[in-house]
Amino acid sequence: MTGFSGLRALFINTSLKKDSSKSHTRLLMQASSAIMEKNGVEVEHLHILDHIVPPGVYPDMTGHGWPRDDWPKLWEKVLAARILVVGTPIWLGEESSVCRILIERLYGMSGELNDKGQSIFYGKTGGTVITGNEDGIKHTAMTLCYALSHLGFTIPPQADCGWIGEAGPGPSYGDEAEGKPAGFENEFTQRNTTIMTWNLMHLAAMLRDAGGYPNEGNDRKAWSAGCRFDYENPDYRS
Repeated sequence: MTGFSGLRALFINTSLKKDSSKSHTRLLMQASSAIMEKNGVEVEHLHILDHIVPPGVYPDMTGHGWPRDDWPKLWEKVLAARILVVGTPIWLGEESSVCRILIERLYGMSGELNDKGQSIFYGKTGGTVITGNEDGIKHTAMTLCYALSHLGFTIPPQADCGWIGEAGPGPSYGDEAEGKPAGFENEFTQRNTTIMTWNLMHLAAMLRDAGGYPNEGNDRKAWSAGCRFDYENPDYRS
């Protein structure tokens, strides 16, 4: 068995519901977080709409016209976690507007570097949980997993899961349908949720045990210092 003790996971819910207890996305995120907790991972859930997080691509938007910004204190939670799971509902085939704000704010931290001169997100794994009653799980997962990867997160195999039920108006995940919660017994959803969760934990443990990525070839500080690859000398290393 892999040792997951000491790993921290942050589940960020970008539901449009102000009350997190009414969020269908939160229900499916809890299916994933329960597996992590059972295996020794320290888990925290964060509901974005419990806080004031303005849109923007700066670390603190109070310097750009907003009277309040809770992102700096939430950023400390992201920084402390080795696993980030982004949860979102689907609206018109896309992630929620709140989710886009989260991605923007994560992007606003992309200038931060670790002690190896790499993106501050190196060594972290990322995945996504998606719910709704319209098509678009794979499309939305593609958008979010690319964004996380571009920022520096490592994305394991099958890093997304979701439930959309039948296309069109109908019960959302966890709503009562025919006397039982919709989606709870859906094999496809439960299988993908389980696989995503374990792959996130395995990869996070591998990166932790390896001390992250070597900084050979990806040290931004060296690049900014004027080092360049010498194409005429393949043995040259910055």
